[in-house]
Amino acid sequence: MSHTAVDVIRAKRDGFRLSDSQIDWVVDAYTHGVVADEQMSALAMAIFLNGMDSAETARWTRAMVLSGEQLTLDVGRPTVDKHSTGGVGDKITLPLAPLVAACGAAVPQLSGRGLGHTGGTLDKLESIPGWRAQLSVDEVTSQLRSVGAVICAATSGLAPADKKLYALRDVTATVEAIPLIASSIMSKKIAEGAETLVMDVKVGSGAFMKSLEQARDLAEALVSIGVDHGLKISALLTDMSVPLGRAVGNAVEVAESVEVLRGGGPADVVELTVALAEEMLSRAGISASPAAVLASGEAYETWARMIRAQGGDPDAPLPVGRHKHVVTAPEDGYLTELDAYAVGVAAWRLGAGRARKEDPVQAGAGILCLAKPGDQVTKGQPLLELYTDTPDAIPSALDTLAGGYAVGEAPPTRGPLVIETIRG
Repeated sequence: MSHTAVDVIRAKRDGFRLSDSQIDWVVDAYTHGVVADEQMSALAMAIFLNGMDSAETARWTRAMVLSGEQLTLDVGRPTVDKHSTGGVGDKITLPLAPLVAACGAAVPQLSGRGLGHTGGTLDKLESIPGWRAQLSVDEVTSQLRSVGAVICAATSGLAPADKKLYALRDVTATVEAIPLIASSIMSKKIAEGAETLVMDVKVGSGAFMKSLEQARDLAEALVSIGVDHGLKISALLTDMSVPLGRAVGNAVEVAESVEVLRGGGPADVVELTVALAEEMLSRAGISASPAAVLASGEAYETWARMIRAQGGDPDAPLPVGRHKHVVTAPEDGYLTELDAYAVGVAAWRLGAGRARKEDPVQAGAGILCLAKPGDQVTKGQPLLELYTDTPDAIPSALDTLAGGYAVGEAPPTRGPLVIETIRG
């Protein structure tokens, strides 16, 4: 049966479900330039307004997977991956991948760069002298066999339909459509070839999904797609109302991750790293205690091997922003609020993030949160340290932080870091 872009757009505009053949055709035609950007923009908006059911979303994901190459990871270990929907101070991939590898799994972590207030794993790792993100498929496979973990950029051949559509959604106000978010994430993960996948779906002010209901809808969509494609999959809903850990930026987050791998680091980063590792290992059928492995130093040794395998020097000093500004407590009391979104945007303004994909980032820019909600503070005590190579950026970062933190008479109550787990 032949299709036209207008017929497919009209069907979804009028609230009908798209057939498998319509979905297969339009994704393939868009990938090869037969369907124009303006036509796919119209279809994306129709999907944003009218949604897609679970079967449509699964088929859309399948079509995007089939638009490019698919990896087959025969590396002698169970393969398990993790994906986060993005947050502030979310450096969890850095300690998690070597930890899970040290427990006996292979972790092919194909990661991305930051955009806006959420940091990118590759930007963080590129603050390590010599480290490179671009690896060939053969290099990925070889490193998984020898080290057990790799964190790198996705090859251009994986889900090229998603790459085109993602850029289009970004400029057409259709990013928030859950079927398009879920299929975007899962098409790359399925094409990557891991057998087991654990999703970290963030919820709160610093997350893409602000409400628990939104986050749960996305988590259920991701799990449904994974099950449909034969993956062992779980989704953890985790709190992102406060920055994770104390470091927000690039090099500062690497330094904090190394602290965790050496058996220290902030309690919340350790808690989430271990929780995700336990879920990944359990779903992969591996019996191990990630908390014990983390404490033993084995995970740090795997980290060092992983960094060296990609040309980096794990012992090299990390860059630090040349200019520093300290924010102090306005009065005695307890820190009652430290808004993740405000801190993330402030770090972005200091140079740790980018507004457009092609923008550079500063390796040494970022924020250290010297106090977290619940900590007792005194007037004049340092709360935040801001670092940047561009001092002109400090006033706008301070404007962003105004109202993003508060001191009160009583410590706040916080809910659990891991709110809920959904398993497929």
